[in-house]
Amino acid sequence: MITRYRTDRLAMLPLQIEYAGEMAEVLSDPSLYTFIGGEPPTVEALQARYRRQLAGPDREDEQWLNWVVQHDDELIGFVQSTLTGRTAEIAWVIGKPWQGRGYAKEAARGLVTWLQAQPVDRVIAHVHPDNLPSAAVATAAGLTRTDQLEDGEYLWTT
Repeated sequence: MITRYRTDRLAMLPLQIEYAGEMAEVLSDPSLYTFIGGEPPTVEALQARYRRQLAGPDREDEQWLNWVVQHDDELIGFVQSTLTGRTAEIAWVIGKPWQGRGYAKEAARGLVTWLQAQPVDRVIAHVHPDNLPSAAVATAAGLTRTDQLEDGEYLWTT
């Protein structure tokens, strides 16, 4: 199901273990984890994570879709979706050096557009109430914030 796709400035490339080295650098700024938790991964940790993601979930009714985001032959972040039934939960991270240029909005919009061409009825995301940049990305991607809090994050939905 997962395929490469493009937006105006970006290419979304299906995840490969070989991307771990470059992506470790992209994800190395500790400020990226302020709202999502965790810490910058090592190359080895990313390789292990990518192996798990590529192997997929144990649940039959769930699919993991993962892409790295590329701009001008340089990896700058990732987008992902977990499909459960006909609902897609999405997430995105753009490395700190590339933030503020609209790449996250473009990547998230592109992901939602791609998903809506699949057998998906609903796209959702969870965004921390204080994460205003991600709220702007969710809005740009066509999601609307609900009043529902789950694990301290607002549910956004199409």
